[in-house]
Amino acid sequence: MIEIFFRTLPFFAMIGLGYGAARTRFFSEEATAAITKFVFYFALSAMLFRFSADLSMSEVFDGPFILAYLSATGLIYVVAMGFAIFRGRPVDESAVEAQCAVIGNTGFLGIPMLTMLMGPQAIGPVMMVLAIDLIVFSSLIVILITGSRDGRMRLSVLKTVAVGLIKNPMIVSIALGLLWSTASLPTPAPLMDFVSILGAAATPGALFAIGASLAGKSAERIEIAGWLSFCKLILHPAAVAYAALVLFHVEPFAASVMIAAASLPVAGNVYMLAVHYGVAAQRVSTSILISTTLSIATVSAVIAWVSVF
Repeated sequence: MIEIFFRTLPFFAMIGLGYGAARTRFFSEEATAAITKFVFYFALSAMLFRFSADLSMSEVFDGPFILAYLSATGLIYVVAMGFAIFRGRPVDESAVEAQCAVIGNTGFLGIPMLTMLMGPQAIGPVMMVLAIDLIVFSSLIVILITGSRDGRMRLSVLKTVAVGLIKNPMIVSIALGLLWSTASLPTPAPLMDFVSILGAAATPGALFAIGASLAGKSAERIEIAGWLSFCKLILHPAAVAYAALVLFHVEPFAASVMIAAASLPVAGNVYMLAVHYGVAAQRVSTSILISTTLSIATVSAVIAWVSVF
């Protein structure tokens, strides 16, 4: 446990560096937005393309893996949403809370950290988790919020979801990389050098951007944010572990990566969605702040546990 903690510490130290830079106003909000955009559209996309171009479809698409993650994540989603509705919250707020409970920071934190700590063979499972989160659950929240406000489902909602997926650089880069690999196209050395150099900026840039974005978040409505952080850091990985190891018998290493990915703190893109739709943004902000802080200990503990198998 201590060894894993010290190995994860540099990642969280980088987040702390970004937090300090933004908190002291050395890094402005505009600068934080700029570095986040650079990482999201360029550095992280280059990294994902380089990783996926070296994978085969069989390494990414695994039936039991997908069923295990979908069922476990869906269960926690329903639990979190049901609890919000029980408290009398409307459907749109309940959907945002459910999103906090299951969507981890896989893109900015999980991919660089887990591939470094668990080895390059972790790339396929991590990207599968990221793809499910983006395609299934990020689409679901848009459908729930829009449908609840309109009172009925419109075809235009599905169009909005489809356009959002097509425009998401992470989805596009993974798809292009897998198509490149499937077609067995030769990768020119200049192209590989380009995406390697650009992708190398993803890890420090993403971690710094996470910290800098946290500096603008304040802690309010601690009770609900604490419950959502508990769902994300404890209940979600526990449910995924049960589904992967007991129900669907996922290959042990892939299961360990899936569980570790499920233990990641609440993703920043949930906050972006909350702000965009004007729903419970402060609640999400607090959940991100609390879960990211606590994850310094919880993520290390989960990785230490899954490393035994």
